[in-house]
Amino acid sequence: MASNSEKNSNKNIRSLRTMMILSYALIIIFAITMVSNLAIKKTDIVLKNKVTSLTASLNVQMKLNLDSYLSRMETLGTLAFANEDTYKYDATSSTLSEYDKIDVENQIAQDLLSLCIFENFVDYGIVYRNNHTVGKISNGTANLFGESIFDDLSSMITRQRSGDGWYTGYKNDYTRIYYVKSIHENAILVISFYSSELENVFDNPETLKDMTIQLTDNNYNILYSSDGLERGQRIIDPIYNIAEAHTSASVMDNDYLVTINSCGDDWYVICSVPTAIILKEKNDIKFFIHLISIISALLSVALGSVVSYKITRPVDTTINTLINKAHIDQLTGILNKRSFEELAQSSLNDDSPFAEHTLILIDLDNFKGVNDNLGHNYGDSVLAATGSILRRLFNSSDVVGRIGGDEFCVMLNNISADNLNQKDFAAKKCEEICEAFRNFYTGDDSKYKISASLGAATFPDDGKTFEELYLNADKALYHSKRHGKDTFCFYDKIADKEENTNET
Repeated sequence: MASNSEKNSNKNIRSLRTMMILSYALIIIFAITMVSNLAIKKTDIVLKNKVTSLTASLNVQMKLNLDSYLSRMETLGTLAFANEDTYKYDATSSTLSEYDKIDVENQIAQDLLSLCIFENFVDYGIVYRNNHTVGKISNGTANLFGESIFDDLSSMITRQRSGDGWYTGYKNDYTRIYYVKSIHENAILVISFYSSELENVFDNPETLKDMTIQLTDNNYNILYSSDGLERGQRIIDPIYNIAEAHTSASVMDNDYLVTINSCGDDWYVICSVPTAIILKEKNDIKFFIHLISIISALLSVALGSVVSYKITRPVDTTINTLINKAHIDQLTGILNKRSFEELAQSSLNDDSPFAEHTLILIDLDNFKGVNDNLGHNYGDSVLAATGSILRRLFNSSDVVGRIGGDEFCVMLNNISADNLNQKDFAAKKCEEICEAFRNFYTGDDSKYKISASLGAATFPDDGKTFEELYLNADKALYHSKRHGKDTFCFYDKIADKEENTNET
């Protein structure tokens, strides 16, 4: 039988052992907790910074899409001035007979119709000081403005230097967006379209489907909202409280991550994502780290490597996924507009004297009819198929991207195949694109024909920067559209110069 001293000794040893185990466990738990908290804090910072940066990039992309869309509308307005009668005729003048006025106005109306026939405009016409109109002026617009149509449209000219302006919210009607341009002191050109058309401009990536994209006026009244909020109402207070203090910024608080960029005539593109959604994965990681910390206290160093691996893998996956989605157009599988322009310009910066480049601009004919008559699901399938066609026809040295709704672009690089010169090889690739679409049909009965019109410009003859090449390729594309579609044209400096001279 053990003596009292032996019992006390054993008791002391067990107590000491227990204390040692507890002390060791506490040290391990404390050490792992400290490391875990530091890892969580670092993960939080990195994830927030990355998501904020990528969301800001996507906001800039949306702004560029809108700027491009509005610029195209302004260009269509400028094209109306190609006809001398448009900017010289004055319906308020008494010098012309009624017969002559009818004759001139019929010609102007025909010219305006030819410019807007492929666009979903509500209005595309001219309003004179006596409220007489020529061209397409809808009954809705005429009734909304009434007898003050000329004066009220004139008040929408906010850019005095260029004599034009954008406006919406007239009499609290936010369903239409107006572009007005002064022709002369007694005439104004007006273009309008439904604000719902902006759905084609603001393409929300699938990976950020919880992000809300909004376009507002300078009072933060909604002109467009991807979440279906009513046009004309002010954005919700948590987003407004962030946005009102900035014109270009990315801010995250406890409620939302908000990115804002000003554009147009004091309009704002605002992208917002609930902070809880952005940080959901971070919170999941946080819970998992604490769980591993408890297990690690029991298993000690053996599970240390597993903890480190489990901490970093979800974050890396999230960041890599977001980066990839920020560069790739998810519907077509090719580059989005911003990434395409950056890579295309980078290609042009090649200092090699043998570098050859051709910019090919591709626009799908009849695509609007697919969306209008068959629905956006068929339209999306056409865009996806177009992406597949372009990936098949071009190799990895070429740059392929989607730069608009149904507008695609290719930068041919280092052309030296089949012993063809630069322009002949580019022409061959253009013909391959056209040919790929000649048997392209869609619809339930596959009877709806889709074709492609192309415009091309070569480096350096037609331009030494991406902007110059794009402008001239767009002119060539416009020539293809005017000459029957389903074909391609190369930019012609002489023809362009003669056309500009004729217009002058």
